[in-house]
Amino acid sequence: MILRKNMGSPSPLLLITLVLGFSFATYNLVTMVMHNRSISKPIVGDSNGGMFIDPVIEIPKSVKKSKTAKLPFHVALTATDAPYSKWQCRIMYYWYKKQKDLPGSEMGGFTRILHSGSPDNLMDEIPTAVVDPLPAGLDRGYIVLNRPWAFVQWLEKATIEEDYILMAEPDHIFVTPLPNLARGGYPAAFPFFYIKPDQNEKLLRKFFPEELGPVTNIDPIGNSPVIIKKDLLEKIAPTWMNVSLKMKDDPETDKAFGWVLEMYAYAVASALHGVQHILRKDFMLQPPWDLDIAKRFIIHYTYGCDYNMKGELTYGKIGEWRFDKRSHLRGPPPRNLPLPPPGVPESVVTLVKMVNEATANIPNWDAE
Repeated sequence: MILRKNMGSPSPLLLITLVLGFSFATYNLVTMVMHNRSISKPIVGDSNGGMFIDPVIEIPKSVKKSKTAKLPFHVALTATDAPYSKWQCRIMYYWYKKQKDLPGSEMGGFTRILHSGSPDNLMDEIPTAVVDPLPAGLDRGYIVLNRPWAFVQWLEKATIEEDYILMAEPDHIFVTPLPNLARGGYPAAFPFFYIKPDQNEKLLRKFFPEELGPVTNIDPIGNSPVIIKKDLLEKIAPTWMNVSLKMKDDPETDKAFGWVLEMYAYAVASALHGVQHILRKDFMLQPPWDLDIAKRFIIHYTYGCDYNMKGELTYGKIGEWRFDKRSHLRGPPPRNLPLPPPGVPESVVTLVKMVNEATANIPNWDAE
C-alpha cells in the first residue's frame, strides 16, 4: 500500500485567488439567477480500522491515534424526484434503518437532499430536505451536476447535529454496519480505478495549477462514498460546484471526463483546499466485478449483472438472468426477483436477496 506525504496546504492568498476566480465565473452566476427567481498523498486503511504503515513516509500523528469514542456521521444522499431515483432511495433507506443501531455502526441521522425544487410523495417516508436544481439548461443534461449545488444549499440551511457527513448515493446498500472511517481532518473515500489524475495532467492543470504540486496530490476518488468532517465539506462544496461548472464549460474536459466529470471536480476541489483522503477499498464493493462480500460495508449496484444459466458472466451482453437498475427507469422493480443461477458470485446473490427483502417490507412498493 502507498502513502503520500502531506505536501501542506497552499498559501491562503493563492487559494483565495483560485476559489474567487472560479466563484466569480460560476457560483455568483448561479446565486444571481436563483435570487432573481425569488428562491431564496493517499493514506490507505485496512478493513479493521488500522493503517498500513509505510516505513519511509511518516503518517501524520493525528492519523496514528486510535479512535476511542464513537463519532457518529450524518448520512446524506442527493436525489431527484424521478421514479428511477425514488425506488433506489427507498431500498437504501430501508437498509440504513436496519444497520443503523447494530454493533459497529456509527450512523447518525439521515437526509435525502432532493434537488427537484419541490416536495414529492416520499417526504413522509424518508427524511428529506428540498433544494433547488441548477437554473434550467445549466447542467446541459448532465443531471449529477446538480449534486454539488445541492450540497451547497443544504449545508447553508440545514441543522446537522453530527460533526461528520457521509455523502452517499441512491444505489448504495449498507451490507454491514458502517463505522466512521474518517480520522479528524482526513476524510475517508473509496478509490475508483477509473479516476486517474496522473493520466490526465494536461486537462487537470486547467483547474489545479503547478504551484500546488503534482497532479498526484489529487486523490483518485469521487464525492461518494466519502465520510468527511462537516466544516471541511462546507469549505470544499462551493469550490466543488464551481470546478464542476468550469469543467463542463470546457469542451475538451467535458468530452474526456464525460459522466465522471463531477467526480474529478470533487477530487480537484479537495486538493485545492489541501485535503487528503484515507483511501478505503473496503468501503464499498461493486458487483459483478467484486465477487464476495468479505468485510465490505456498502454494495454499489451501478453495473449490470448478466449471466447465462450456467452461472457464467456474459460480459456486456444481455444474459438469460440479469439484474440491472437501468431496466427499471420508469418504475420500481417487481417484488421477489428471481435469484441468480448456481455459480453466480456471492456479491450478486446478496444484492438480489437484499433488494428482495427491502421490497417485501416497504409498504406500497409499486407506487411511483
